[in-house]
Amino acid sequence: MADEYVSLVCDDVPHDVVLTDTGVRVLDVVQVVRRLTGLSLWRSKVLATQIPAVILVGVPQEDAEEAVTALHDVGARAEAREQPEPGFPRH
Repeated sequence: MADEYVSLVCDDVPHDVVLTDTGVRVLDVVQVVRRLTGLSLWRSKVLATQIPAVILVGVPQEDAEEAVTALHDVGARAEAREQPEPGFPRH
């Protein structure tokens, strides 16, 4: 019996955008967070100052990368993290 290989085609894995450092241009970062999330200016400021902060949850990889680029452009540090599959423990 020959070995069979199965190729799985799945949807885009959701990503979270995590702000890890605001840098020195905090107000610019707050404006980007506001634009990305649609939150009020006050809530965006609170979110951006609680580091590390999850800015976006469960977005496609392309959107996550665009958000990370926008945050990097204003001097912040951020990363896109793949969401783990349900049932797998987070490390």
